[in-house]
Amino acid sequence: MRLSSILSFTGFVLLFAGTYCPLLRPFYLFSWNVYKINQPYGLVLLLIAIVGIAASFLNQVKITRIAAWLSFALVVLLLVAALLKVQTAFSFIPFPKLDAFLSRQIKFRWGWWVLFAGPVIALAGALSGKPKAYIKPEEVSS
Repeated sequence: MRLSSILSFTGFVLLFAGTYCPLLRPFYLFSWNVYKINQPYGLVLLLIAIVGIAASFLNQVKITRIAAWLSFALVVLLLVAALLKVQTAFSFIPFPKLDAFLSRQIKFRWGWWVLFAGPVIALAGALSGKPKAYIKPEEVSS
């Protein structure tokens, strides 16, 4: 395995693990991971991580690159959706101060760091891993 494939493999394993890390903690009672926030979306992230792991293990550079970009886009989209959901979760309450207080009670947890580190590391490995063309010594001009 090339070093870039190992880096991509590590990133996809972190993405896989990040889906099980706590992401949101509403009202200091319990923690939600990706599957508690949105289970089908979590399964899509898990599928992308598995495809990325298999592609980096089999040295499929194009598939690894596509999976890395796709996983990064999906994690960014998940963060934007979570931010919007937290900000508008209590908008049905007619009292703005109570709405703001309840929205502040939903805390973002450390799992977002793991969830973002995976696609970033996978992208770093996928973009740095361009296979070099072999040049025969006879073709090199002295």
